[in-house]
Amino acid sequence: MQNKKEIILIIDFGSQLTQLIARRVREWDVYSEIQPFNKISEDINKTDICGVIFSGGPHSVIEANAPSAPQWLFKLNVPILGICYGQQTIVNQLGGEVINTGKREYGNSSLTILSESPLFKNIWEEDNDYQVWMSHGDSVNRLPNDFEVIAKTENAPYAAISCEAKKYYGLQFHPEVSHTINGNILIKNFLDICGVSFDWTMASFFEVQKAQIQTKVKDDRVICGLSGGVDSSVVAVLLHKIIGSQLTCIYIDNGLMRKNESEQVVSLFKKYYKISLVHVDASEIFLKKLSNISDPEKKRKIIGSVFIDVFEEEASKIGNVDFLAQGTLYPDVIESVSFTGGPSVTIKSHHNVGGLPEKMNLKLVEPLRQLFKDEVRLLGKELGLPNSLISRHPFPGPGLAIRCPGEITMEKLEILRNADEIYIDEIKKAGLYNDIWQAFAVLLPTRTVGVMGDARTYEYVCALRAVTSVDGMTADIYHFKSEFLAYLSNKIINSVKGINRVVYDVTSKPPGTIEWE
Repeated sequence: MQNKKEIILIIDFGSQLTQLIARRVREWDVYSEIQPFNKISEDINKTDICGVIFSGGPHSVIEANAPSAPQWLFKLNVPILGICYGQQTIVNQLGGEVINTGKREYGNSSLTILSESPLFKNIWEEDNDYQVWMSHGDSVNRLPNDFEVIAKTENAPYAAISCEAKKYYGLQFHPEVSHTINGNILIKNFLDICGVSFDWTMASFFEVQKAQIQTKVKDDRVICGLSGGVDSSVVAVLLHKIIGSQLTCIYIDNGLMRKNESEQVVSLFKKYYKISLVHVDASEIFLKKLSNISDPEKKRKIIGSVFIDVFEEEASKIGNVDFLAQGTLYPDVIESVSFTGGPSVTIKSHHNVGGLPEKMNLKLVEPLRQLFKDEVRLLGKELGLPNSLISRHPFPGPGLAIRCPGEITMEKLEILRNADEIYIDEIKKAGLYNDIWQAFAVLLPTRTVGVMGDARTYEYVCALRAVTSVDGMTADIYHFKSEFLAYLSNKIINSVKGINRVVYDVTSKPPGTIEWE
């Protein structure tokens, strides 16, 4: 494990790709941290910063009051890499000139390497051309002192620039996107220039968290809302390894879980991990409150409100609790501190038991707040969680309530559970589960006429959904073979009483959403 914390500081100027830059850095086992250009945390230790990356952004440095980097960053004596707008603000702030040429360059471009650079080591050679991805209107027109041009494109004569004396670099193109050939290795070359150790692993992350949590929590009690999902499960096991019996988990069965899910959660955490677990069957309370409610937003609010009430009641029985553990992830943190004023992480009120810290006067423990979703899965693996839990598909906080459009009843939930179980089981048997980002069944509030044997039926329609995605922001449908879909339809209809028709959802995101409600 590294003796000194090493941070690659990423300054966000509003680019849609800023998170991708952070991920590319972390893929090389180097810790990166995003900070908005105008709200850099006072907690950051400047001596930990090994290098700085300026992101792209939607603005123009030519505009009045255009975003700029804090001047103290140029006095850190560490390498700096500017990408797109980041390159332009380096040039603008250090005495060069940026102009609007009237020529917009968007998409793939051919980059000509003009001279060797440590940034191009092992990937790009002088006088050769390589594919990069551009997205800009403004361009550099005059370089600051001590800078030289090291690459160009047809519409960007200063597509890559460097000041080797200070180890400052600027790129008009985006190395973080897959469209730029070997852009990920260019980022690694910059990390080499920064002199980092390439040793930020989940094992080292755990050790750092252990020290921090022990210092923060001391001998106090911690409660954790356990949903059975990946995030809360990793939080629970991590905390149990660090503070042991000081942790109590609360699992609330809202009656909206998948088939046998509650039994599996209780068995895994109470019997296998020996974690102190309070199991509350509140299904009757939830379903009573949801009776005759069809509007999806009302469903969410009711579920969130009832969850908080039940959680607070159970937590009060434990007594002398000082901390609440939550599975807040890094994208939520980035969104909440965005310079554009993004929404607070408490919008995930049901999943992250929002509102409870203030209501119960609890302090927060959020051990995953520095991690992306895929890193949480890696940490879970490091902690020894079963792969069946680590690799499971996302499940919404409101559970089956939003996979059962319209009014919710016990009968409809049971039909949905049975259909969903068959669907997921058959996907796993076919070896397709890990190729799909999310798959689930939906019970539609529609009945259709069918024939079973010689009898007429009038039963529900079941919709099947399966998508591929990286982060859920966009998604494409999974292309099952038609024979497999026909087999699924036949098995569900023959096995689940209450369903006589099965359809497959072929809507991508956008324009649709992944969930139906």
